[in-house]
Amino acid sequence: MRPHDMGTLFDEAAASGARTVFHLDRPLDIAPDAGTRWSVPELADLVRVTATRLAAAGVRPGDRVAIVKDNHWDYDLLACAAVRAGAVPALLSARLEPETLRTLLERLRPAALVTTTALLAHCRAASPPVRVTLDAEAPGAVHLATLDAGRPRPPVRRSDDDPLVIHHTSGTTGVPKLVVHSTRTLVHKLARFEAVRYPGIGIRRDDVLLNASAYAHGRAFCWTAVVLSTPPAEVVLLTGDDPDTADPLLRTHPPTVVEALPATYVRMRPLTNRLDNPFRRVRLYVSTYDAVHPPVLRAYLTATRHARPVWLQGWGQTETGPLTFRFHTRRAALARDTRSTARRLGRPVPGRTRLRAVDPDTLRPVPRGRPGLLLVRTAALALGYLAEDERWDAKRVGGWWCTGDIGVLHRDGGVSVLDREVDSLPHLSCLRTEDLLEERLPEALECVLLGAADGDPLPVVVTADGQLDPGAWKEATNGLPALREPAVLSWDDVPRTGTGKVRRAALARRLTGTGPAGTGRWT
Repeated sequence: MRPHDMGTLFDEAAASGARTVFHLDRPLDIAPDAGTRWSVPELADLVRVTATRLAAAGVRPGDRVAIVKDNHWDYDLLACAAVRAGAVPALLSARLEPETLRTLLERLRPAALVTTTALLAHCRAASPPVRVTLDAEAPGAVHLATLDAGRPRPPVRRSDDDPLVIHHTSGTTGVPKLVVHSTRTLVHKLARFEAVRYPGIGIRRDDVLLNASAYAHGRAFCWTAVVLSTPPAEVVLLTGDDPDTADPLLRTHPPTVVEALPATYVRMRPLTNRLDNPFRRVRLYVSTYDAVHPPVLRAYLTATRHARPVWLQGWGQTETGPLTFRFHTRRAALARDTRSTARRLGRPVPGRTRLRAVDPDTLRPVPRGRPGLLLVRTAALALGYLAEDERWDAKRVGGWWCTGDIGVLHRDGGVSVLDREVDSLPHLSCLRTEDLLEERLPEALECVLLGAADGDPLPVVVTADGQLDPGAWKEATNGLPALREPAVLSWDDVPRTGTGKVRRAALARRLTGTGPAGTGRWT
């Protein structure tokens, strides 16, 4: 089955005989009493019922529906239900700062808001006419479970080029952008490309898939279309990254394919050291959103007993979908092969993506092997930024799209990303320096290098207990450019996006009193 209409995706999968069983680490927020085990026909019925209830609440074709809730896969179920009702869902992370959330809602101007009673207070400034709560009744809102589901309506069809869904960017450098995708860009150009049982990396019918994602973001919506189109035997879904909480579920359903946020891979890494660890059957790891540091790659690739496990690393953006991909092998990771660095992001997707590196000031192409601002050309480019047309137009360079990343196009066609332009420093790659520090500091969960307007960069070392041995630091920085004395923090001390990325601008302001080192022109 090839994905076509997200509003009827689950119906089509059920009609095709998909026998996939979904296992959840906690019940869905839209079905809190229905348990943690779901079949495809049961999910199809849930989407139909939810669409009917949204229509009963007053959602009409063409409406924008904002969805703000705790992290769970039912973000995508609610989105599919809204699409079925003819609306355009806008998925907003509950981890957004209240002021940022209000800003996005003001730009969005939704006709309806689906949220929880706890989050409703953060959303009151937007005051959409229809407010639906998921967990309980609240003044001025209707409770989803109490809405009439007895009058189902046929799914509303839309043009492939009409707005389908709205996601926001991660927001590492400030207020996220609202990115509008259509059925053509997200389903036809992105999901259909993945929904093929490719040898070695495609989903197999006997696979057990683990997904531990930030379900408000665009990658999860595309993944849902793919997994329903190439159904595996089982799917395991995690909503958090606490290893002790996840361990029992993963041991009961040990995965063969894992896709997780880079930050979740870091947090779940202790499980790789346990006897009979839950990753023992994995043949394929997948990571997107951000680079995964080499020590993490090695930990997971050596945790599995599979003879030839592969790590598929993708690089892309909410606006474009995947742009490049590459594979890491256990042999290269164990050998600490410099060519397997996580910053070397592979080649553009054949026949689908073109890349160019240009001088950030003149926008003229730079020679292969020299750093430049990375531009991309892809048919999967989103329709635009909602309520920020000028910002969208400013990132267009002729027929190219500016990624905002500084990188190198190599002679073999591959690409390495050095830094976001807004974070870039002269004569130093923050990202590569962070990789080196993490290689030399086994106790570090994460290292972050922050540029300063004057003086040396400030390194931030994240450890489990917020402590770092001064001797270990001195040894780790041997041979590196001059750095300030490190700020040592615990994981929860670091401001993060909904995908677990470090909010570098916010961290820099907190620790140095200044903003990013780059121009920020391309953010």
